[in-house]
Amino acid sequence: MEGKLDAAIESLLNVEKQCRLAGDVAGTRKAAVDIVELCHKEGAWKTLNDQIVVLSKRRGQLKQAITAMVQKAMEYIDVTPDVDTRIELIQTLSSIAAGKIYVEIERARLIKRLAKIKEEQGKIDEAADIMQEVAVETFGSMAKTEKIAFILEQVRLCLDRQDYVRAQILSRKISPRVFDADTSKEKKKPKEGDNMVQEAPAEIPSLLELKRIYYELMIRYYSHNNDYLEICRCYKSIYDIPSIKDDPAKWIPVLRKICWYLVLAPHDPMQSSLLNATLDDKNLSEIPNFRLLLKQLVTMEVIQWTKLWEFFKDEYENEKNFLGGPLGTKAAEDLKLRIIEHNILVVSKYYSRITLKRIADLLCLSLQEAEKHLSDMVNSKSLIAKIDRPMGIVSFRTAQDSNGVLNSWASNLEKLLDLVEKSCHQIHKETMIHKVVLKA
Repeated sequence: MEGKLDAAIESLLNVEKQCRLAGDVAGTRKAAVDIVELCHKEGAWKTLNDQIVVLSKRRGQLKQAITAMVQKAMEYIDVTPDVDTRIELIQTLSSIAAGKIYVEIERARLIKRLAKIKEEQGKIDEAADIMQEVAVETFGSMAKTEKIAFILEQVRLCLDRQDYVRAQILSRKISPRVFDADTSKEKKKPKEGDNMVQEAPAEIPSLLELKRIYYELMIRYYSHNNDYLEICRCYKSIYDIPSIKDDPAKWIPVLRKICWYLVLAPHDPMQSSLLNATLDDKNLSEIPNFRLLLKQLVTMEVIQWTKLWEFFKDEYENEKNFLGGPLGTKAAEDLKLRIIEHNILVVSKYYSRITLKRIADLLCLSLQEAEKHLSDMVNSKSLIAKIDRPMGIVSFRTAQDSNGVLNSWASNLEKLLDLVEKSCHQIHKETMIHKVVLKA
Protein backbone atom coordinates (compact mmCIF):
# COMPACT_ATOMS: atom_id res chain seq x y z
CA MET A 1 0.00 0.00 0.00
CA GLU A 2 2.86 2.35 0.86
CA GLY A 3 4.45 1.73 -2.53
CA LYS A 4 1.14 2.41 -4.32
CA LEU A 5 0.69 5.66 -2.31
CA ASP A 6 4.19 6.87 -3.20
CA ALA A 7 3.61 6.08 -6.88
CA ALA A 8 0.25 7.87 -6.90
CA ILE A 9 1.73 10.95 -5.18
CA GLU A 10 4.66 10.97 -7.63
CA SER A 11 2.23 10.86 -10.54
CA LEU A 12 0.14 13.72 -9.10
CA LEU A 13 3.29 15.77 -8.41
CA ASN A 14 4.23 15.48 -12.10
CA VAL A 15 0.74 16.62 -13.11
CA GLU A 16 0.98 19.53 -10.62
CA LYS A 17 4.35 20.57 -12.08
CA GLN A 18 3.05 20.57 -15.66
CA CYS A 19 -0.04 22.61 -14.69
CA ARG A 20 2.04 25.04 -12.59
CA LEU A 21 4.58 25.69 -15.38
CA ALA A 22 1.74 26.12 -17.86
CA GLY A 23 0.02 28.63 -15.54
CA ASP A 24 -3.08 26.45 -15.19
CA VAL A 25 -4.55 27.64 -11.88
CA ALA A 26 -7.48 25.19 -11.74
CA GLY A 27 -5.29 22.19 -12.64
CA THR A 28 -2.56 23.05 -10.12
CA ARG A 29 -5.12 23.58 -7.39
CA LYS A 30 -6.87 20.27 -8.15
CA ALA A 31 -3.58 18.34 -8.18
CA ALA A 32 -2.52 19.77 -4.81
CA VAL A 33 -5.93 19.05 -3.23
CA ASP A 34 -5.92 15.49 -4.68
CA ILE A 35 -2.55 14.78 -3.02
CA VAL A 36 -3.93 15.96 0.34
CA GLU A 37 -7.10 13.87 -0.07
CA LEU A 38 -5.09 10.79 -1.06
CA CYS A 39 -2.86 11.00 2.02
CA HIS A 40 -5.92 11.43 4.27
CA LYS A 41 -7.72 8.50 2.65
CA GLU A 42 -4.72 6.24 3.29
CA GLY A 43 -4.28 7.60 6.83
CA ALA A 44 -0.67 8.62 6.10
CA TRP A 45 -0.51 11.69 8.36
CA LYS A 46 3.29 12.03 8.32
CA THR A 47 3.30 11.82 4.51
CA LEU A 48 0.51 14.43 4.46
CA ASN A 49 2.65 16.87 6.49
CA ASP A 50 5.68 16.24 4.28
CA GLN A 51 3.74 16.69 1.02
CA ILE A 52 2.12 19.94 2.23
CA VAL A 53 5.61 21.36 2.97
CA VAL A 54 6.98 20.12 -0.40
CA LEU A 55 4.10 21.59 -2.39
CA SER A 56 4.27 24.96 -0.61
CA LYS A 57 8.02 25.31 -1.30
CA ARG A 58 7.89 24.48 -5.00
CA ARG A 59 9.29 27.18 -7.26
CA GLY A 60 6.66 29.65 -8.46
CA GLN A 61 3.88 27.90 -6.55
CA LEU A 62 0.51 29.56 -7.16
CA LYS A 63 -1.30 31.32 -4.29
CA GLN A 64 -4.60 29.68 -5.17
CA ALA A 65 -3.03 26.19 -4.89
CA ILE A 66 -1.56 26.89 -1.44
CA THR A 67 -4.85 28.41 -0.22
CA ALA A 68 -6.91 25.43 -1.45
CA MET A 69 -4.41 22.94 -0.01
CA VAL A 70 -4.39 24.62 3.45
CA GLN A 71 -8.19 24.88 3.54
CA LYS A 72 -8.57 21.21 2.56
CA ALA A 73 -6.04 20.04 5.16
CA MET A 74 -7.84 22.08 7.86
CA GLU A 75 -10.97 19.96 7.29
CA TYR A 76 -9.02 16.86 8.43
CA ILE A 77 -7.78 18.30 11.75
CA ASP A 78 -10.79 16.97 13.69
CA VAL A 79 -10.43 13.43 12.28
CA THR A 80 -6.78 12.96 13.27
CA PRO A 81 -6.21 9.77 15.33
CA ASP A 82 -4.58 11.43 18.37
CA VAL A 83 -3.66 14.81 19.89
CA ASP A 84 0.02 14.66 18.88
CA THR A 85 -0.88 14.10 15.21
CA ARG A 86 -3.39 16.95 15.42
CA ILE A 87 -0.81 19.34 16.91
CA GLU A 88 1.78 18.33 14.29
CA LEU A 89 -0.67 18.95 11.42
CA ILE A 90 -1.73 22.35 12.87
CA GLN A 91 1.92 23.40 13.33
CA THR A 92 2.77 22.33 9.76
CA LEU A 93 -0.11 24.31 8.28
CA SER A 94 0.65 27.29 10.52
CA SER A 95 4.32 27.39 9.47
CA ILE A 96 3.29 27.32 5.78
CA ALA A 97 0.70 30.11 6.25
CA ALA A 98 3.14 32.33 8.21
CA GLY A 99 3.94 35.55 6.34
CA LYS A 100 1.39 34.90 3.56
CA ILE A 101 -1.40 37.49 3.45
CA TYR A 102 -3.69 35.31 1.33
CA VAL A 103 -3.90 32.63 4.07
CA GLU A 104 -3.67 34.94 7.14
CA ILE A 105 -7.23 34.15 8.27
CA GLU A 106 -6.58 30.39 8.04
CA ARG A 107 -3.42 30.84 10.12
CA ALA A 108 -5.33 32.80 12.79
CA ARG A 109 -7.93 30.02 13.02
CA LEU A 110 -5.17 27.38 13.25
CA ILE A 111 -3.42 29.30 16.05
CA LYS A 112 -6.71 29.58 17.94
CA ARG A 113 -7.28 25.81 17.71
CA LEU A 114 -3.71 25.08 18.82
CA ALA A 115 -4.12 27.42 21.81
CA LYS A 116 -7.36 25.62 22.75
CA ILE A 117 -5.56 22.25 22.73
CA LYS A 118 -2.74 23.66 24.90
CA GLU A 119 -5.31 25.10 27.32
CA GLU A 120 -7.07 21.72 27.60
CA GLN A 121 -3.68 20.23 28.47
CA GLY A 122 -3.37 22.80 31.30
CA LYS A 123 -0.61 24.83 29.59
CA ILE A 124 -2.23 28.28 30.03
CA ASP A 125 1.02 30.27 29.67
CA GLU A 126 1.92 28.48 26.44
CA ALA A 127 -1.60 28.96 25.04
CA ALA A 128 -1.50 32.71 25.84
CA ASP A 129 1.93 33.09 24.18
CA ILE A 130 0.73 31.27 21.04
CA MET A 131 -2.38 33.48 20.75
CA GLN A 132 -0.34 36.68 21.06
CA GLU A 133 1.65 35.80 17.92
CA VAL A 134 -1.25 36.94 15.72
CA ALA A 135 -2.44 40.56 15.39
CA VAL A 136 -5.89 40.08 13.80
CA GLU A 137 -6.74 43.79 13.96
CA THR A 138 -4.62 44.25 10.80
CA PHE A 139 -6.54 41.62 8.81
CA GLY A 140 -8.69 43.41 6.25
CA SER A 141 -10.60 40.39 4.96
CA MET A 142 -11.59 38.93 8.37
CA ALA A 143 -15.15 39.49 9.59
CA LYS A 144 -15.54 42.04 12.40
CA THR A 145 -17.17 39.57 14.82
CA GLU A 146 -14.39 37.02 14.26
CA LYS A 147 -11.73 39.67 14.95
CA ILE A 148 -13.44 40.71 18.19
CA ALA A 149 -13.86 37.06 19.28
CA PHE A 150 -10.15 36.39 18.64
CA ILE A 151 -8.99 39.44 20.64
CA LEU A 152 -11.38 38.55 23.49
CA GLU A 153 -9.84 35.06 23.58
CA GLN A 154 -6.38 36.69 23.86
CA VAL A 155 -7.64 38.87 26.75
CA ARG A 156 -9.21 35.87 28.52
CA LEU A 157 -6.00 33.83 28.38
CA CYS A 158 -3.99 36.79 29.73
CA LEU A 159 -6.44 37.14 32.63
CA ASP A 160 -6.22 33.39 33.29
CA ARG A 161 -2.45 33.67 33.60
CA GLN A 162 -2.91 36.89 35.71
CA ASP A 163 -1.04 39.04 33.17
CA TYR A 164 -3.22 42.11 33.80
CA VAL A 165 -0.98 44.64 32.03
CA ARG A 166 -1.06 42.75 28.72
CA ALA A 167 -4.78 42.07 29.15
CA GLN A 168 -5.42 45.82 29.37
CA ILE A 169 -3.26 46.53 26.29
CA LEU A 170 -5.13 43.89 24.27
CA SER A 171 -8.57 45.06 25.48
CA ARG A 172 -7.84 48.57 24.16
CA LYS A 173 -7.77 47.15 20.63
CA ILE A 174 -11.57 46.88 20.90
CA SER A 175 -13.51 50.14 20.99
CA PRO A 176 -16.77 49.85 23.00
CA ARG A 177 -18.49 51.88 20.26
CA VAL A 178 -18.15 48.91 17.87
CA PHE A 179 -20.87 47.07 19.87
CA ASP A 180 -23.35 49.92 19.32
CA ALA A 181 -23.23 49.55 15.52
CA ASP A 182 -26.60 48.92 13.90
CA THR A 183 -26.40 45.40 12.49
CA SER A 184 -29.86 45.66 10.91
CA LYS A 185 -28.59 48.02 8.20
CA GLU A 186 -27.88 46.49 4.84
CA LYS A 187 -24.24 45.88 4.11
CA LYS A 188 -22.75 48.01 1.38
CA LYS A 189 -21.65 46.18 -1.71
CA PRO A 190 -17.84 46.21 -1.94
CA LYS A 191 -16.41 48.38 -4.68
CA GLU A 192 -14.10 46.98 -7.31
CA GLY A 193 -10.59 46.65 -5.86
CA ASP A 194 -11.79 46.42 -2.23
CA ASN A 195 -10.86 43.43 -0.07
CA MET A 196 -13.64 40.85 0.11
CA VAL A 197 -14.59 40.32 3.77
CA GLN A 198 -15.12 36.65 4.56
CA GLU A 199 -18.17 35.46 6.47
CA ALA A 200 -17.51 34.57 10.12
CA PRO A 201 -17.71 30.82 10.99
CA ALA A 202 -20.97 29.57 12.54
CA GLU A 203 -19.44 29.08 16.01
CA ILE A 204 -18.55 32.81 16.33
CA PRO A 205 -21.11 34.52 18.66
CA SER A 206 -23.25 37.49 17.59
CA LEU A 207 -22.11 41.09 18.20
CA LEU A 208 -24.39 41.51 21.26
CA GLU A 209 -23.14 38.24 22.75
CA LEU A 210 -19.56 39.42 22.18
CA LYS A 211 -20.47 42.67 23.95
CA ARG A 212 -21.53 40.69 27.03
CA ILE A 213 -18.32 38.60 26.95
CA TYR A 214 -16.20 41.76 26.55
CA TYR A 215 -17.70 43.48 29.59
CA GLU A 216 -17.52 40.30 31.69
CA LEU A 217 -13.78 40.12 30.94
CA MET A 218 -13.38 43.82 31.78
CA ILE A 219 -15.15 43.18 35.11
CA ARG A 220 -12.53 40.52 35.85
CA TYR A 221 -9.78 43.01 35.01
CA TYR A 222 -11.20 45.88 37.10
CA SER A 223 -11.92 43.52 40.02
CA HIS A 224 -8.17 42.97 40.28
CA ASN A 225 -7.72 46.71 41.07
CA ASN A 226 -11.02 47.04 43.01
CA ASP A 227 -12.07 49.80 40.58
CA TYR A 228 -15.72 49.80 41.65
CA LEU A 229 -16.93 52.61 39.39
CA GLU A 230 -15.57 50.96 36.22
CA ILE A 231 -17.06 47.61 37.31
CA CYS A 232 -20.40 49.38 37.76
CA ARG A 233 -20.16 50.91 34.27
CA CYS A 234 -19.43 47.46 32.82
CA TYR A 235 -22.53 46.00 34.51
CA LYS A 236 -24.55 48.99 33.24
CA SER A 237 -23.46 48.17 29.66
CA ILE A 238 -24.45 44.51 30.16
CA TYR A 239 -27.79 45.67 31.63
CA ASP A 240 -28.51 47.70 28.44
CA ILE A 241 -28.21 44.63 26.16
CA PRO A 242 -31.76 43.91 24.82
CA SER A 243 -31.61 40.16 25.56
CA ILE A 244 -30.74 40.92 29.22
CA LYS A 245 -33.24 43.78 29.65
CA ASP A 246 -36.16 41.72 28.34
CA ASP A 247 -35.69 38.90 30.85
CA PRO A 248 -36.31 39.74 34.57
CA ALA A 249 -34.39 36.62 35.64
CA LYS A 250 -31.29 38.11 33.95
CA TRP A 251 -31.58 41.85 34.63
CA ILE A 252 -32.48 41.69 38.34
CA PRO A 253 -29.07 40.17 39.40
CA VAL A 254 -27.26 42.66 37.12
CA LEU A 255 -29.20 45.63 38.54
CA ARG A 256 -28.42 44.47 42.09
CA LYS A 257 -24.72 44.44 41.25
CA ILE A 258 -24.99 47.93 39.69
CA CYS A 259 -26.47 49.21 42.96
CA TRP A 260 -23.81 47.54 45.12
CA TYR A 261 -20.91 48.83 43.05
CA LEU A 262 -22.44 52.33 42.89
CA VAL A 263 -22.49 52.42 46.68
CA LEU A 264 -18.91 51.12 46.87
CA ALA A 265 -17.57 53.61 44.29
CA PRO A 266 -15.89 56.79 45.66
CA HIS A 267 -17.93 59.97 45.36
CA ASP A 268 -17.23 61.91 42.14
CA PRO A 269 -19.28 63.51 39.32
CA MET A 270 -19.42 60.27 37.27
CA GLN A 271 -20.61 58.27 40.28
CA SER A 272 -23.21 60.91 41.11
CA SER A 273 -24.49 60.93 37.51
CA LEU A 274 -24.79 57.12 37.41
CA LEU A 275 -26.49 57.13 40.81
CA ASN A 276 -29.21 59.53 39.67
CA ALA A 277 -29.65 57.70 36.34
CA THR A 278 -30.10 54.37 38.19
CA LEU A 279 -32.63 55.92 40.59
CA ASP A 280 -34.70 57.05 37.58
CA ASP A 281 -34.84 53.47 36.27
CA LYS A 282 -38.39 52.10 36.63
CA ASN A 283 -37.07 48.55 37.08
CA LEU A 284 -35.53 49.56 40.41
CA SER A 285 -39.02 49.39 41.96
CA GLU A 286 -38.78 45.58 41.60
CA ILE A 287 -35.98 45.57 44.22
CA PRO A 288 -37.22 48.14 46.82
CA ASN A 289 -34.40 47.52 49.31
CA PHE A 290 -31.80 48.70 46.80
CA ARG A 291 -33.93 51.70 45.86
CA LEU A 292 -33.96 52.64 49.55
CA LEU A 293 -30.16 52.22 49.74
CA LEU A 294 -29.53 54.52 46.77
CA LYS A 295 -32.13 57.00 48.03
CA GLN A 296 -30.25 57.29 51.33
CA LEU A 297 -27.03 58.15 49.47
CA VAL A 298 -28.75 60.87 47.43
CA THR A 299 -30.50 62.41 50.45
CA MET A 300 -28.36 64.96 52.30
CA GLU A 301 -28.78 63.37 55.72
CA VAL A 302 -26.34 61.61 58.05
CA ILE A 303 -26.58 57.79 57.72
CA GLN A 304 -26.15 55.66 60.84
CA TRP A 305 -23.74 52.88 59.81
CA THR A 306 -24.89 50.34 62.43
CA LYS A 307 -28.57 50.62 61.41
CA LEU A 308 -27.70 50.46 57.70
CA TRP A 309 -25.49 47.37 58.13
CA GLU A 310 -28.14 45.56 60.19
CA PHE A 311 -30.73 46.21 57.49
CA PHE A 312 -28.59 45.28 54.47
CA LYS A 313 -26.32 42.60 55.95
CA ASP A 314 -28.48 39.69 54.71
CA GLU A 315 -28.70 41.19 51.20
CA TYR A 316 -24.94 41.60 51.22
CA GLU A 317 -24.28 38.02 52.34
CA ASN A 318 -26.71 36.53 49.80
CA GLU A 319 -25.22 38.32 46.79
CA LYS A 320 -24.05 35.57 44.46
CA ASN A 321 -20.77 35.80 42.52
CA PHE A 322 -20.02 39.06 44.30
CA LEU A 323 -18.34 38.27 47.58
CA GLY A 324 -15.90 35.77 46.13
CA GLY A 325 -12.73 35.30 48.15
CA PRO A 326 -10.95 38.32 49.63
CA LEU A 327 -13.32 40.81 47.94
CA GLY A 328 -15.95 40.09 50.59
CA THR A 329 -14.01 41.56 53.53
CA LYS A 330 -12.48 44.33 51.42
CA ALA A 331 -15.86 45.35 50.01
CA ALA A 332 -17.42 45.43 53.51
CA GLU A 333 -14.64 47.76 54.72
CA ASP A 334 -15.04 49.96 51.64
CA LEU A 335 -18.82 50.14 52.16
CA LYS A 336 -18.30 51.51 55.68
CA LEU A 337 -15.72 53.99 54.33
CA ARG A 338 -18.17 55.27 51.67
CA ILE A 339 -20.87 55.85 54.32
CA ILE A 340 -18.36 57.84 56.44
CA GLU A 341 -17.38 59.91 53.37
CA HIS A 342 -21.06 60.56 52.60
CA ASN A 343 -21.64 61.73 56.19
CA ILE A 344 -18.64 64.10 56.06
CA LEU A 345 -19.97 65.61 52.81
CA VAL A 346 -23.39 66.08 54.46
CA VAL A 347 -21.76 67.87 57.44
CA SER A 348 -19.80 70.13 55.06
CA LYS A 349 -23.09 71.16 53.38
CA TYR A 350 -24.68 72.34 56.63
CA TYR A 351 -21.67 73.75 58.51
CA SER A 352 -19.00 76.29 57.58
CA ARG A 353 -17.21 75.86 60.95
CA ILE A 354 -17.60 72.94 63.36
CA THR A 355 -15.57 71.38 66.16
CA LEU A 356 -13.76 68.11 65.46
CA LYS A 357 -15.42 66.58 68.54
CA ARG A 358 -18.89 67.32 67.14
CA ILE A 359 -17.96 65.71 63.79
CA ALA A 360 -16.69 62.62 65.61
CA ASP A 361 -20.00 62.41 67.52
CA LEU A 362 -22.06 62.74 64.33
CA LEU A 363 -19.98 60.07 62.54
CA CYS A 364 -19.85 57.73 65.59
CA LEU A 365 -16.03 57.73 65.37
CA SER A 366 -13.10 58.58 67.62
CA LEU A 367 -11.33 61.96 67.22
CA GLN A 368 -8.33 60.32 65.52
CA GLU A 369 -10.49 58.38 63.03
CA ALA A 370 -12.59 61.45 62.21
CA GLU A 371 -9.45 63.52 61.58
CA LYS A 372 -7.91 60.75 59.44
CA HIS A 373 -10.99 60.38 57.20
CA LEU A 374 -11.31 64.15 56.89
CA SER A 375 -7.64 64.47 55.89
CA ASP A 376 -7.98 61.65 53.33
CA MET A 377 -10.94 63.40 51.67
CA VAL A 378 -9.06 66.71 51.52
CA ASN A 379 -6.04 64.93 49.98
CA SER A 380 -8.24 63.28 47.36
CA LYS A 381 -9.72 66.75 46.56
CA SER A 382 -13.29 65.58 47.16
CA LEU A 383 -13.59 68.21 49.91
CA ILE A 384 -12.07 71.62 50.75
CA ALA A 385 -11.44 72.07 54.47
CA LYS A 386 -8.88 73.32 56.98
CA ILE A 387 -8.33 71.88 60.46
CA ASP A 388 -7.19 74.11 63.33
CA ARG A 389 -5.73 71.36 65.52
CA PRO A 390 -4.94 73.47 68.66
CA MET A 391 -8.51 74.86 68.69
CA GLY A 392 -10.03 71.62 67.34
CA ILE A 393 -12.09 73.48 64.73
CA VAL A 394 -12.74 72.42 61.12
CA SER A 395 -13.51 75.13 58.52
CA PHE A 396 -15.26 74.06 55.31
CA ARG A 397 -15.19 76.00 52.06
CA THR A 398 -17.15 75.44 48.86
CA ALA A 399 -15.10 74.36 45.87
CA GLN A 400 -14.71 77.01 43.18
CA ASP A 401 -13.62 76.39 39.63
CA SER A 402 -11.32 78.76 37.73
CA ASN A 403 -14.27 80.63 36.14
CA GLY A 404 -15.83 81.29 39.55
CA VAL A 405 -12.53 82.62 40.95
CA LEU A 406 -12.08 84.93 37.93
CA ASN A 407 -15.66 86.20 38.16
CA SER A 408 -15.34 87.00 41.88
CA TRP A 409 -12.00 88.73 41.24
CA ALA A 410 -13.52 90.81 38.41
CA SER A 411 -16.49 91.74 40.62
CA ASN A 412 -14.22 92.83 43.50
CA LEU A 413 -12.08 94.88 41.12
CA GLU A 414 -15.17 96.59 39.72
CA LYS A 415 -16.33 97.51 43.25
CA LEU A 416 -12.86 98.86 44.07
CA LEU A 417 -12.76 101.07 40.97
CA ASP A 418 -16.28 102.29 41.72
CA LEU A 419 -15.19 103.33 45.25
CA VAL A 420 -12.11 105.12 43.87
CA GLU A 421 -14.27 107.00 41.38
CA LYS A 422 -16.75 108.08 44.10
CA SER A 423 -13.89 109.17 46.37
CA CYS A 424 -12.36 111.28 43.56
CA HIS A 425 -15.75 112.83 42.90
CA GLN A 426 -16.21 113.74 46.60
CA ILE A 427 -12.69 115.24 46.81
CA HIS A 428 -13.29 117.31 43.68
CA LYS A 429 -16.65 118.51 45.06
CA GLU A 430 -15.09 119.55 48.41
CA THR A 431 -12.28 121.39 46.57
CA MET A 432 -14.75 123.38 44.43
CA ILE A 433 -16.79 124.42 47.53
CA HIS A 434 -13.69 125.60 49.39
CA LYS A 435 -12.56 127.64 46.36
CA VAL A 436 -15.92 129.44 46.20
CA VAL A 437 -15.79 130.21 49.96
CA LEU A 438 -12.24 131.60 49.69
CA LYS A 439 -13.18 133.87 46.76
CA ALA A 440 -16.19 135.23 48.70
